[in-house]
Amino acid sequence: MATDATTTNFHTPDFRPVPQPPDFHPEIKVTPHDGLRFWQFMIAGSIAGSVEHMAMFPVDTVKTHMQALGSCPIKSVSVRHALRSVLKSEGVRGLYRGIGAMGLGAGPAHAVYFSIYEVCKKNFSGGNPNNSAAHAVSGVFATLASDAVFTPMDMVKQRLQLGNGVAYRGVLDCVKKVFEEEGFGAFYASYRTTVVMNAPFTAVHFATYEASKRGLIQISPESASDERVIVHATAGALAGASAAVVTTPLDVVKTQLQCQGVCGCDRFKSTAIMDVTKTIVQKDGYKGLMRGWIPRVLFHAPAAAICWSTYEAAKSFFQQPNCFPESGTIT
Repeated sequence: MATDATTTNFHTPDFRPVPQPPDFHPEIKVTPHDGLRFWQFMIAGSIAGSVEHMAMFPVDTVKTHMQALGSCPIKSVSVRHALRSVLKSEGVRGLYRGIGAMGLGAGPAHAVYFSIYEVCKKNFSGGNPNNSAAHAVSGVFATLASDAVFTPMDMVKQRLQLGNGVAYRGVLDCVKKVFEEEGFGAFYASYRTTVVMNAPFTAVHFATYEASKRGLIQISPESASDERVIVHATAGALAGASAAVVTTPLDVVKTQLQCQGVCGCDRFKSTAIMDVTKTIVQKDGYKGLMRGWIPRVLFHAPAAAICWSTYEAAKSFFQQPNCFPESGTIT
């Protein structure tokens, strides 16, 4: 009888023992560097960044319009009003004004961002793929490098978003006029603010992403490999939303520094973060520092979901056994 019972249990799938250690995460277990080369991380990051920003560009346009301060005719206090004013003045194409500058900046910036992040994560993690502190610090280093690439095109993009086709005819015209009228420094007027904003954004983003991903995997580890896209997208959305809310005040300061003097917007005597913050509070109250937080969350939650799922999918492609077999580690 004992023999029969053993045989029955063996042939019944529901009763097959599936030993799984507590730290077992099928298929999507994170390793320090995922066995890829530097250029593969760059390509994966470039694809992810381009897909993310192109898909979410209309929402970014609405956010930029809401955050612009001063006598701009497009000044709005709500998502609905901002969207209506854009559509009324330029139609649907107004939502995509400046997308050329975004296309030129997003790909290279994200290539730098993810590749630097992966290299730093490999060196700082000490072989522990779940080291949250290493993820946060690596993200800060990645931000310093990627923002140096992205800030000039981000400034051009935001000026085009507010220009209504009058101030600038396109990307090259904007670059030329800004350089002639304001000098090279204008392209990096908000770099300090951007870095100060993105440092905590990255810390919150990566800490939340890694924690959320681990939590989602632990809920159903046996199906983690089949649902890895959902895991990355959900964890990314939670991370993007959390980081967006925390850093909205600094994003408002950054936007107004980049858009000063455009379409009647105020110019600041000082570009110091505290001075600009005081000006905003004096004119619009503390609520002015949270202007645009709704479209910012609406942008960063799906954007992070798109970016992480795309990035992880691209890495998975490079990790296939028959794909670039010579690739082994970061070089």
